[in-house]
Amino acid sequence: MKSALAGTAGSLLVGIDRGVCQSIGPQRNPPGSSLTKLSLSEVSELVHSKKISPVELTQACLSRIERLNPMLNAFVTITADSASAQAREAEADIQRGRWIGPLHGIPIALKDLVDTAGVRTTAASGLFKDRTPTQDAEVVRRLKAAGAVLLGKLNLHEFAYGGSSVISYFGPVRNPWDSAYSPGGSSGGPAAAVAAQLCYGAIGSDTGGSIRMPATYCGIIGLKPTYGRVSTRGVIPLAWSLDHLGPMTRTAMDAALMLQVIAGYDPEDTNSTDTPVQNYAGTFASKTSSLRIGIPRVHFYEGLYPEIQSAMDTALSVLGKLTSSQHEIEIPAANDTALLIQKAEAFAYHREYVTKTPELYQAETLKRIRAGAAIGAAEYINARRQLDQSRRSISRVFEKVDVVVTPTTPVPPFTIKELLADLDNLRAKEVLTSPNTRPFNLLGLPTVSVPCGFTSNGLPIGMQISGPPGGESTVLRLAYAYERATDWHNRTPNLG
Repeated sequence: MKSALAGTAGSLLVGIDRGVCQSIGPQRNPPGSSLTKLSLSEVSELVHSKKISPVELTQACLSRIERLNPMLNAFVTITADSASAQAREAEADIQRGRWIGPLHGIPIALKDLVDTAGVRTTAASGLFKDRTPTQDAEVVRRLKAAGAVLLGKLNLHEFAYGGSSVISYFGPVRNPWDSAYSPGGSSGGPAAAVAAQLCYGAIGSDTGGSIRMPATYCGIIGLKPTYGRVSTRGVIPLAWSLDHLGPMTRTAMDAALMLQVIAGYDPEDTNSTDTPVQNYAGTFASKTSSLRIGIPRVHFYEGLYPEIQSAMDTALSVLGKLTSSQHEIEIPAANDTALLIQKAEAFAYHREYVTKTPELYQAETLKRIRAGAAIGAAEYINARRQLDQSRRSISRVFEKVDVVVTPTTPVPPFTIKELLADLDNLRAKEVLTSPNTRPFNLLGLPTVSVPCGFTSNGLPIGMQISGPPGGESTVLRLAYAYERATDWHNRTPNLG
């Protein structure tokens, strides 16, 4: 892993604002708020060149967490002591010339369903509120091997079974752009933490859009890799057939750097695929002018909120200048199949728990889990067969196009108040936010959400770029090119 990361480092920081680096570099103790405004790739270069210490970065993040987390409720557990120790160790290694890669000494955080040895992993549920794993998840093992500093565990929709992050044993997560609004879910904590500059990147999970939808609503990058590209071993599941892990960051470059570390075959994960890991950031120098864009108008562009429609029209115009052509295509949505599989597999995991200790769940989550009990074996087997057929046949779409572009969500986020005021219709509202994301979980395709605009009341809008199986480099490269042609990713919530 060390050689792969070090090989990436030479070309990974293309496009960094050198002025920012030069203005901060000479200072040994720049203001914490200045440090947290920088992207992961920017601070990585500064750490590598020994202009900023991992200890300074970690202290800046911890200070900002202390100040802003009471409002945002993004973190469930803050591991200040161990993070400080990891930062000191990273600083010592780098001072001795033992830099091991772009994440070395960089503070990140984890969605609180990713197991961490000796640190509680709760899935935002009273059922697991005191659960402390004895082993790290595979993704955590890889992050630690890369020298990352782990700041703590991030809040989510209980057991990842929802798209709003308002149902949690620890209370709702709030959107940094406007605390009255949901940040989306289920990875609401990771999205809020990255957008609010509490960490430089986070690991989220995605079963029906749970990385991309909150990334959209918080104005950040959210990447769902190809199914099996990143090991999910040691992660509390929602639905094994649909679960993905991926990075949530401020820029496409940052996502590439994180993916470089966490991607790769895990022989102990039955869903892991043994395919080569590319130099993701290294492909960004390649042009996008030959790429053919597919636009699936049916389903994915229907019933869009007017401001999202307008933002997408503008975004497609920008992409038209960056690529070779745009083509109307069709992609089957099959959301009913994905939902059936999710219900059945969620119930299979929780069956013993909901039988013995149902009172430890939030009532809304318990209702959703129990809905899976009614699904019979024949129904589930047929749904799984359709999933396998869909994943095999989707390759035909990419004979005609290289990427597929859609809005990430058709509607803006709801307020927390309106979501909690009518729990009988909470699930229906959440489903309205994910019709464009869920199909790509069923298909298992790599998909990234990129900021592409704002509503009139200042809430972010996102665009979704999807590629063929194993096409992370292509979708990230186009996301990077789009960032360089626009400035949406540079805008941040006004939190001080």
